[in-house]
Amino acid sequence: MLTVLRVHLPSDIPVIGCELTPYVLLRRSDNNFTTDDVPETAPLEGHFLIYKWYRVQSDKKIAICSVHPSELATLQCIGCVKAKIPVAKSYHCTPKCFSDAWHHHRVLHDRAASAVNENGNEEEEVFGRFNNSGSSASLTNGSAPTYPAAVTQRNGGETWFEVGRSKTYTPTADDIGHVLKFECVVVDAGTKLPVGYANSLLTSRVIPAPSPSPRRMITVDGMGHLDADGRITSSGTFTVLSYNILSDACASKNDLYSYCPSWALSWPYRRQNLLREIVGYCADIICLQEIQSDHYEEFFAPELDKHGYYGLYKKKTNEVYNGNPNAIDGCATFFRRDRFSHVKKYEVEFNKAAQSLTDAIIPPNLQKTALNRLVKDNVALILVLEAKVNNQPVDSPGKRQLLCVANTHINVPQDLKDVKLWQVHTLLKGLEKIAASADIPMLVCGDFNSVPESAPHALLAMGKVDPSHPDLAVDPLNILHPLNRLAHQLPLVSAYSSFARTAGLGFEQHKRRLDSTTNEPLFTHFTRDFIGSLDYIFYTADSLVVESLLELLDEESLRKDTALPSPEWSSDHIALLAEFRCCKNRYRR
Repeated sequence: MLTVLRVHLPSDIPVIGCELTPYVLLRRSDNNFTTDDVPETAPLEGHFLIYKWYRVQSDKKIAICSVHPSELATLQCIGCVKAKIPVAKSYHCTPKCFSDAWHHHRVLHDRAASAVNENGNEEEEVFGRFNNSGSSASLTNGSAPTYPAAVTQRNGGETWFEVGRSKTYTPTADDIGHVLKFECVVVDAGTKLPVGYANSLLTSRVIPAPSPSPRRMITVDGMGHLDADGRITSSGTFTVLSYNILSDACASKNDLYSYCPSWALSWPYRRQNLLREIVGYCADIICLQEIQSDHYEEFFAPELDKHGYYGLYKKKTNEVYNGNPNAIDGCATFFRRDRFSHVKKYEVEFNKAAQSLTDAIIPPNLQKTALNRLVKDNVALILVLEAKVNNQPVDSPGKRQLLCVANTHINVPQDLKDVKLWQVHTLLKGLEKIAASADIPMLVCGDFNSVPESAPHALLAMGKVDPSHPDLAVDPLNILHPLNRLAHQLPLVSAYSSFARTAGLGFEQHKRRLDSTTNEPLFTHFTRDFIGSLDYIFYTADSLVVESLLELLDEESLRKDTALPSPEWSSDHIALLAEFRCCKNRYRR
């Protein structure tokens, strides 16, 4: 007979909008085990499973702390109430929680004031008038909200409302603050009667999904590096997002992110939070790194398709990787179908380039050693896109507006400086070939795992590497010589360096988030082990101009006791987003 041995949930705290799919372990009559679903339409050994979900309602209305969403609230910020800031953001669990969060929390009040000053009225959906004080009031639980009248179960003074009849359940706003119950029972396929007892589990209280403070697009002076008369023609603008989303395989590896609550680190939560963030930026082109192949196929591709995006994907090669093949990550590039059409795709496999390199310059007796150093499975995905006008391609070939978008994730280990530089150089040489065949604007996006002032960054930003650069001292295979070949002719400029070329008091806060030497962000990666910039959006400055940039985060906005990933931000990287305008000018490096 089919027997349910165990049911449990992978995440300890349920979050609204995030699917809950219990793990159900079954034992068959032959004593073999299975975790497969057994629906009524496909019974196993004459039995099938039925599932039910219940919401356990207490007599009190529940409020959740806005800072610690797994805790019940005891205080409410009066300033938020008067300002008509969304009520969920006003709750705190303890006086210390409210005091510690005040520096960050008052940003809500400041933005409420700005909304009033700029618009002369209340933007009640986001922010309203404010009381610039840190006062709070004790929260008194009121009567319970109205729920459907049909009661499915009562037990010990609690009321259980049935909310679902499938294995997977997605909590809704009605579930916030309440415990959920899952039941699984074996049913005889002939009699339709339950066999044995029901296996059940109770969840923790359902919490709302934490919402990070919104990031604004900041208009910049994109012509700061060009001659005043340099631009000849221009067309409409478009936006490009680059984001390393942190693969689930990496997020769950060892205890790298033990500071992040387990529920916020679970993939069912992170994928929904990442999707909300990505879709919220409304980018025309999206370059994602560290996206697992199964997550691309099963989640991101179909979900972003619903929002009007078409995607292409390049999985890393697997000469080094020896885990689950579905968990191999790669690079995915999406674009809006109404803004662009796909013309051509190039796939760069650095492993293949490594094989060609070793065959050409490494003695046969040293080739195995060389390949062990060079073969790291990294890839790049290069797309040539054509801009659409009024959702239609331009009819005249002479007026076609093409755009080349490169998306890559460069090798991670910091001791392999020669490999990083060689990979970046290999990518740039491939892009030079494309540039030689067509006059086409280019974007080079990705996680380069290289800090500003490193040799790979210098090659990208300056077009060459100083022969005295300390990174060049690491070259055991002699693959970086002669040094004069470490150069390229693409007029690449880092998009976020545009903040440094702006003028006016309004840009001072953004300039403070840049490194004064390199003009790059102080960080795009923020963990307890490392804080620094690894991600960039480079563009060809002879054909593109930066119009605006997504504001950078600072350490205060991430809170002093928090690193990434966190409940608010679901990756250890931050997203970069730039708006560009196509142009033609006489820029020269």
